[in-house]
Amino acid sequence: MKTELNRKERAEHLFHVITSKRFLSKQGFSEVPFFIYPFPALEGMSMDLDRANLVTQIQNAGVKVLDISLYDLALEVLSDRGILEQVIEIEAESDKDEIMELLQGVLDPKEHFAPKIEGLISTHDHDVVFLSGIGEIYPFLRANLILENLQSTIKDKPLVVFFPGKYTASVGGMTALHLFGAVPPQRYYRAFDIMNYEV
Repeated sequence: MKTELNRKERAEHLFHVITSKRFLSKQGFSEVPFFIYPFPALEGMSMDLDRANLVTQIQNAGVKVLDISLYDLALEVLSDRGILEQVIEIEAESDKDEIMELLQGVLDPKEHFAPKIEGLISTHDHDVVFLSGIGEIYPFLRANLILENLQSTIKDKPLVVFFPGKYTASVGGMTALHLFGAVPPQRYYRAFDIMNYEV
């Protein structure tokens, strides 16, 4: 397992995997080409820069990346529905549970996020999709729910989810996403840990 590598080594691994013919032709994994890139939550701020640098390097190698931020997408959904300013205004004086209830309804993965992402996929030429912003949208949206709703949308090209936390497998084969390494695990079994992918 390569999760003990430092930032530079992990970035090099990602570059070699994502630019490989084996990865881009979906060899060695099932019909759902989903990958989790777990990284230490404390590296969240530096990961934005690391990801941007990685996108540049990969694209310079001739591989087209569609880089999607779920946080930016959430703001776009709220703006499209005409409630972004309202949410900003009431956030400071509203109870956390009220905001949670409002946003979970408005930011429904099936009704709003999957169609938005499907639209981006259909209008942007790409070889691989990057999905980030998982930590920023918690607790309003959870990674496993987003991935479940993308299974019918993303089939032809690999998807790499930048996940601040751990992706663990139990002895029985059950895999789970542990956001920040602290949030109670959310079961998800259709993705591969990209740090274990060999080219």
